[in-house]
Amino acid sequence: MTVWLALIRGINVVGKNTVPMKALAAACEAAGLRSVRTYIQSGNVVFESAGRDARALEGTIARLIARDFGCAPAVMVIGKAGLAAAIRNNPFPQAARNHKALHVHFLAERPKSPDLDWLSRLDAGSEEFALVGRVFYLWTPDGFPASVIRARIERALGVAATARNWRTVNELMKLMG
Repeated sequence: MTVWLALIRGINVVGKNTVPMKALAAACEAAGLRSVRTYIQSGNVVFESAGRDARALEGTIARLIARDFGCAPAVMVIGKAGLAAAIRNNPFPQAARNHKALHVHFLAERPKSPDLDWLSRLDAGSEEFALVGRVFYLWTPDGFPASVIRARIERALGVAATARNWRTVNELMKLMG
C-alpha cells in the first residue's frame, strides 16, 4: 500500500461546496481507499491505496465527491515523496517563525510556459514567490488575504493550483507518517 494525499480545492468555503469531512472519509473508505484520515475542513485527505497512479486516484475521488456531495471540485493527489520535496525545497525558511505568511500552491501539472516576469512586475509590496517544479511558494508577510499575487497565480502559470499554509503542509506530512 502507498500513502497518498488528496488536496481538494474549493470545498467548505463560505458555505459553498459543503463536504463534511467525516462523510468524505467514509465515502473514500467505501471506494476502496484505506486508513483514510482528514485534516481540518479545507479538503485534505490522507489515505493508503494499492493504486500507483495519482491521476486515476484523482478521478476516483472527484467522481465520489460529485456523486455523494453534488459538487465538482478539483482534486490533486500527491505522494509522500512529493510532499516531502515541497517541504525540503521551501525557499522561505522564515516560514518557521510565521507559518501564516507562506502558502504552498500545489499545481495540477508542471507549467509549460509560466509568466513569472508578469508576476514580478506587479506592485506586490513585500510579497515574494518561487516556482519549483509543480510547487509555487508565495510569501505574504502582510497577509494572504491582502496579497496582490495570489489571485493571479493560475493565470500566470497556466495551470490549476490549490494552496495550503505552511503549518498545514507540515501537519499533513506528519499525518502521512
